[in-house]
Amino acid sequence: MTATLVTGVAELVTNEPALGDGSPLGVVTDAALVVDAGRVAWVGPHAEAPAADLRVDLAGRAVVPGFVDSHAHLVFAGDRAAEFEARMTGTPYDGGGIATTVVATRAASDEQLLASVRGLVAEMRGQGTTTVEVKSGYGLTVRDEERSLRLARQVTEETTFLGAHVVPAGCDRAAYLDLVTGPMLAACAPHARWVDVFCEPASPHAFDGDEARAVLTAGAAAGLRIRVHGNQLSAGPGVRLAVELGAASVDHCTHLAASDVDALAGSAPRAGRNGTVATLLPGVEFSTRSPYPDARRLLDAGAVLALATDCNPGSCFTSSMPFVVALAVRELGLTPAEALWGATAGGALALRRSDVGRLAPGARADLTVLEAPTYRHLAYRPGVPLARALDLGGSS
Repeated sequence: MTATLVTGVAELVTNEPALGDGSPLGVVTDAALVVDAGRVAWVGPHAEAPAADLRVDLAGRAVVPGFVDSHAHLVFAGDRAAEFEARMTGTPYDGGGIATTVVATRAASDEQLLASVRGLVAEMRGQGTTTVEVKSGYGLTVRDEERSLRLARQVTEETTFLGAHVVPAGCDRAAYLDLVTGPMLAACAPHARWVDVFCEPASPHAFDGDEARAVLTAGAAAGLRIRVHGNQLSAGPGVRLAVELGAASVDHCTHLAASDVDALAGSAPRAGRNGTVATLLPGVEFSTRSPYPDARRLLDAGAVLALATDCNPGSCFTSSMPFVVALAVRELGLTPAEALWGATAGGALALRRSDVGRLAPGARADLTVLEAPTYRHLAYRPGVPLARALDLGGSS
């Protein structure tokens, strides 16, 4: 193994306040860092950098931790551009279009699905994402859910069993719930780290609170950790159920009652304890013309926020975390610093990971380089391809 000194860093975001300016981003200016065996070995001012075997000069660019996209649906086939077009002319989103993707996904070969997943992950990496969670949920049979997760496991360790995405057309609800919590779970658990459910009583296709509880408790009993799709289309039991069951994250959080906000604030991760992160997906609201979640209300109450793409073929077909950061600043009212933290450290908390989402000694050397002198350009120059993951020997 050889150590690499990365220098010429105009601004380094570490997400470790003690390493930098004391803010949550822990910014170091005129910085350098040493990478050894795929891990960060040293961080600090360029003038104090130790010697290393190799040197990479970034010529005044900014470096941030690789984006952590903690919510994505990448195993699918087919196209729903026509559905998007219909939404732009007033057709509301209710989750029903998922059935179209299910048909196409079941018909696709393993080779076609894996090539598509790998292409999307490469697309994400080309925009600075170095960690991504991938869900099943477009197979909805034992065979197709199992193969979705088996294929996803070839591109990421963060895989989520989402057999409870919707009830397939023509299926009896009770019988399908028994399938999801029985044979389907047994087949999928070996390939998954997480269990998830679309808890949305406002949708006839999704699951109510009691059904969601059955899915999540069965998944936990099978050794899976919990995350929840909650409160996307209306206020409902998703957030409170997630908090009660100790979910790592509840995602969407678009429609929240005061009690939901209080629950998320009271269960937020703190130093030395796990908790439930509120993961916001503003690309969904952009793509469905829905109201944006009240991020400021959550932050002011003390909740911890993550940002993710929800990349999927129906409600949000973007793979760009920089776009999500820009949306969070423009539409959710976050500061550029808050948005970047949510897209990196917040996403890591939503996956209960301490090795990603930060650039400090011992962390994974997931460096994202910006064609800009400061992280503020992520929101300042929306739509411009500024971010890319830096490939160094031993990094991932």
